[in-house]
Amino acid sequence: MRARLRSLWQLVRELSTDAAYERYLAHHAARHSESTPLNRRDFYLREQQRKWSGVNRCC
Repeated sequence: MRARLRSLWQLVRELSTDAAYERYLAHHAARHSESTPLNRRDFYLREQQRKWSGVNRCC
């Protein structure tokens, strides 16, 4: 039962993008270990900018 709840919680975190920072840190450690990763606040701000800067609709 506990394992199922943990799996469900992980699914909820993935779908809500709550685990995005942890995924970023893992990717950064694997591919860009020579540089310092962004802190959580800067990562969040960068993601918001990326997400909303491409919206070019009138309605």
